[in-house]
Amino acid sequence: MFKFITNKPFWVNLLAAIILAVLFVFLVLKTLSWITKHGEYLKVPAITGMKTDEAIALLKKQGFDVYIQDSVFTDTAKRGVVLKQLPDPNATVKINRTVFITVNRYTPPLVSMPKLEGQNLSFALTMLERNHLKLGDTIYKPDFMMGSVLEQQYNGVRIPEKTKIQWGSHITLIIGAGLQDKQMLVPSLIGLTYTEAKAMLESSGIGLGAVVPDGPITDTAAAYVIQQRPDRFDENQAPIYIQSGQLMDIWISQVMKVAKDSTSTKKNELP
Repeated sequence: MFKFITNKPFWVNLLAAIILAVLFVFLVLKTLSWITKHGEYLKVPAITGMKTDEAIALLKKQGFDVYIQDSVFTDTAKRGVVLKQLPDPNATVKINRTVFITVNRYTPPLVSMPKLEGQNLSFALTMLERNHLKLGDTIYKPDFMMGSVLEQQYNGVRIPEKTKIQWGSHITLIIGAGLQDKQMLVPSLIGLTYTEAKAMLESSGIGLGAVVPDGPITDTAAAYVIQQRPDRFDENQAPIYIQSGQLMDIWISQVMKVAKDSTSTKKNELP
């Protein structure tokens, strides 16, 4: 066989080699074209706003690969729908092209509760919006911190800052309404439980100041008030008056004791 090749003129062998090389390249290109489906194009359908599973099924049926690029949450769109797609709708692309989609989550994520207490109402509203929370209710309470947030609540209970809470939750704000000119007789808290005393003060618009334990306390809510400041009467037995928004301090004990005379004891007394 080699003798047959070597007996041919050089130019014949060269021409044959060129023809074989061209045929080889042609076959390779044809094979690649068949594998990659060269020259076949599709239009990307508009899937924005469709349910995720329906959008994926449609894209795969039309010959596209699908990749969920991101999963976010927005309360302005239906949950579980496609928010964005790439390439854009009606774009002409090769068959087997991957379409990247961004979907809206079904479950809202958790966000951190910001610190609103001590801030003015305008700032608190801005922080609620920035943290994807909503204002539930505003309750005004007599207090010298007029216009400031006294307490932030969720479902009727104070919620500390940095607590994880669901996106879009409603937060109730207790706002200081300033001190009123109306005066009232100092209420008698002696003998009441801590819970009862706190409720009485809140209903009267009086704030609870310091709470001083007298001995070990195992259950604060059920502890008894054994001393208060200011007292109901002064040393001359004249009634003492207080304004809404002012504070009262109390001393509590786990067991009921005889009411203390605040003028005769200094134990646990506040400075």
